[in-house]
Amino acid sequence: MTQREPGSTPNPNRRRAALAGLVFILALVIAGLLLADRLRGVSELQDCVMSGRSNCAPIDGGAGN
Repeated sequence: MTQREPGSTPNPNRRRAALAGLVFILALVIAGLLLADRLRGVSELQDCVMSGRSNCAPIDGGAGN
């Protein structure tokens, strides 16, 4: 392992790799949150259907009346 001087900056390639890793982790976290939200919605719909109700579709509050 090479030693650095106390005031020197890290290798730009290592900094770029660390930044790419951070962006990748953030993308995974965002994708996980979106997936969890989607699964929660599907779970609520399944709970409604399994309880025997027939009107489980979400109400669309659009202004197209």
